[in-house]
Amino acid sequence: MDVRSPEDLIQAQCLVFHHSLSYVKSMALKCAVDLGIPDAIHRHGGSATLSDIVAGTGLHVSRLPYVQRLMNFLSICGVFTESNPPAAVTGGKGEAVVVYKLTPMSRLLIEDGNKLSSLSCLVQFVVNPLLVNTFFDMHTWLKDEQASSTKSFFEMTHGCERFEMAKSNADDNALFNNAMVAASQITMEVILREAGRDIFGGLSSLVDVGGGHGAASVAISAAFPHVKCSVLDLPHVVDKAPADGTVQFIAGDMFKFIPKADAVLLKWVLHCWDDEDCVKILRLCREAIVPAREEAVGKVIIIDIVMGAGSSQDTLSKETRALTDLYMMHLNGVERDERGWEKIIREAGFCDYKIVLVTALYSVIEAYP
Repeated sequence: MDVRSPEDLIQAQCLVFHHSLSYVKSMALKCAVDLGIPDAIHRHGGSATLSDIVAGTGLHVSRLPYVQRLMNFLSICGVFTESNPPAAVTGGKGEAVVVYKLTPMSRLLIEDGNKLSSLSCLVQFVVNPLLVNTFFDMHTWLKDEQASSTKSFFEMTHGCERFEMAKSNADDNALFNNAMVAASQITMEVILREAGRDIFGGLSSLVDVGGGHGAASVAISAAFPHVKCSVLDLPHVVDKAPADGTVQFIAGDMFKFIPKADAVLLKWVLHCWDDEDCVKILRLCREAIVPAREEAVGKVIIIDIVMGAGSSQDTLSKETRALTDLYMMHLNGVERDERGWEKIIREAGFCDYKIVLVTALYSVIEAYP
């Protein structure tokens, strides 16, 4: 007989409610981004009352009670902080005089006139109907015994593969590339500061495969001006890339051709593909590595998640990696552990590799031919 205490039952019920309603957390975050709440607080000196936020976002004053509920929830979640408990001090009009402040997280959502410097576009890319609706078909895809093993549930839902959608849908393409630029800037800032000289210092040339609009290459070029950086991506991506002369953009298909260089960079690329396709890409990368100097060491530099890396006590990073792995399933991608990475690296003909955890989420994997 299953005997549980009332406390256990209520705790279990609370967990069911919490997980079932977790999508509301994503929607609340997107709502704050869409309204420009982080920017409104930022423009007010980094702290603002509800009235300040309502005025700063252009909302009607009648929406103040609803904004209060939104801000209360997002403060509990750590997106913002509040200086006093709700209703601790009451103003003359009955408004709870609570001051909301930015946190390190919400500071990353400030656009301040430059959307590409903010992770707001990442939130808007991930939490959008095109992707969210896709996950309603996850169980159907898993149960479909007749489905081809190579058919993703994105394709099952939308009738085309993920990257085909970006090619044909200009808005989706812009959302994706803007999100990658913003996320890349933060990731590369940390990587270059923590391990940049060891990774890039000895190179004279680098090709950034699947590098989108070149955020990673621009950062590398700025830190190491002697490294000639180029970006290879599909024509519809390169066509929209900023032509500032910092890096060279090359339109092409990484499954067919990769330009020669001292090193090849694959940032957030291989987790989009199954093992077979990854081996194809890596073999072409190995063939493309031609060091310009005899003493130079050619290599492939992979920036991606390594499942199981880092401290087991870091539950936030651990859960975020697992969430990302599930997210990548929609296009038949996967986040690999070290054994998974070693498998595809060895199958592609590389002799050795090295993994260094550089950020809480991402590792740098160097593969040597």
